[in-house]
Amino acid sequence: MRKTQLSVLMVLFSFLLVGCFSSNPQDIQYFTKPHEAIVSFDKYVLKPADEIEVHCLNVPELNLQVQRIRPDGRVSFEGIGTVDAAGKTPEELAAVLHEKALLLYSLSGEHPIDVRVDVFKSAYYYVFGQVFFEGAKLCTGRDTVISAIAAARLNTLAWKDHIQIIRPSHDPNVAPRIFEVKYDKMIAHGDTSKNVLLQEGDIIFVPPTVLGGAGLVLGEFLNPIGRAFSAVSVTQPAP
Repeated sequence: MRKTQLSVLMVLFSFLLVGCFSSNPQDIQYFTKPHEAIVSFDKYVLKPADEIEVHCLNVPELNLQVQRIRPDGRVSFEGIGTVDAAGKTPEELAAVLHEKALLLYSLSGEHPIDVRVDVFKSAYYYVFGQVFFEGAKLCTGRDTVISAIAAARLNTLAWKDHIQIIRPSHDPNVAPRIFEVKYDKMIAHGDTSKNVLLQEGDIIFVPPTVLGGAGLVLGEFLNPIGRAFSAVSVTQPAP
């Protein structure tokens, strides 16, 4: 009887899993391959939590100052005051600081003030499912599917042939872009055709195998029963 119930549970769970897979192989065209990415720091837009360092030998209030962009998008410097940083490129922020510094100092040279990003802390991608280390991961701009999965570490329940790469859509009229990767094929055969770059907001979902998922569902079903029996045994009076 128990074997029959477990078989039914596994069949139902397999149907549930199939229903959850809504990937489209063509969606990979919306992702970028590592060799196709053009790295341009000039286009990077600063956001809250990014840390910047300012270089300007002629302005002590600015030179080698490290600031983390606040939640309100601003940074503050002694003598210079508070300026809006979020939404600007490092070059644009340097221009704003240059304009304010000219009120106090005489600056020469084509680029007397340089703004550099010390730590990128504003962008995240996400890994969920059957991995040891799930959750939000800092997005460096060079994170690939392989590097992200390797860092998250698949557990023994992971269904390696159905790992979902998801790019959510902010437009209600545009569906999320989703495709699948076969992780063993990528690693064992060196197939990097789907080893795309991840960008801010991307999600990697690692589903459980049918057998593993059935075990998880069964565990969720049995745990409350086990806790109930434990509670009864604890409350029973001693003989």
